[in-house]
Amino acid sequence: MISLDEAVTARLESHGTRFEVLVDPDAALEISRGEFEGNLEDVIAAEDVFEDAASGDRPAESDLEDVFGTTDPLEIIPQVVRDGEIQITAEQRREMQDQKHKQLIDRIARNAVNPQMDDAPHPPERIESALEETDFRIDPMEPVEPQVDEALEALRPVIPIRFDEITVAVQVPADYAGSAQARIRQFGDLEREEWQPDGSWVGVLTFPAGMQDDFYDLVNEHTSGEAETRIVKDEDEISTR
Repeated sequence: MISLDEAVTARLESHGTRFEVLVDPDAALEISRGEFEGNLEDVIAAEDVFEDAASGDRPAESDLEDVFGTTDPLEIIPQVVRDGEIQITAEQRREMQDQKHKQLIDRIARNAVNPQMDDAPHPPERIESALEETDFRIDPMEPVEPQVDEALEALRPVIPIRFDEITVAVQVPADYAGSAQARIRQFGDLEREEWQPDGSWVGVLTFPAGMQDDFYDLVNEHTSGEAETRIVKDEDEISTR
């Protein structure tokens, strides 16, 4: 379950009675769209249905039976969310907006590059500063992913930016290969790998271009800076970093 401070109220009025439930705001949006796939008990603040959640008043069981055909809160809660309205306070709206704004910046920073600077990643601070120069504002009631394209369109007149992927080949010396390759191979999509006669490990991975620095930091951390990396531009051309 979540805390009361984290929850929003979903409210449904039917048959002259009001029904309220307390749910995580993101989960409430997913439930209302039919996209929720998690465990309901993990995203509610109370396994209960209220007539007034603020005061803790509950509707009569007969009212629950009349409207929902059951008195089981876990069956009723999704119905209230889907058919009712999600109530959020101004403070909750600000918090949701701030959280999704950070998620948006992180998503763009991890995937975007600067095509005028040899596809170098854009630091999150630069993206946030550029976004402030636009009219774009994150919608706290919508998922982040569909809003990324709109944010990119707003950013392009301000900074050179594009989404791209990069493929990097890395060779890990034998002294580090056993433990390091297990961590490195999880960073992106492992295109191919090969163990060398000297015990070293070679892997080729594809991942969002904006995560280059994170990848190199990971490799250096687990190989004491002794690994070699090369950016794979195509099948025949490899450029050394």
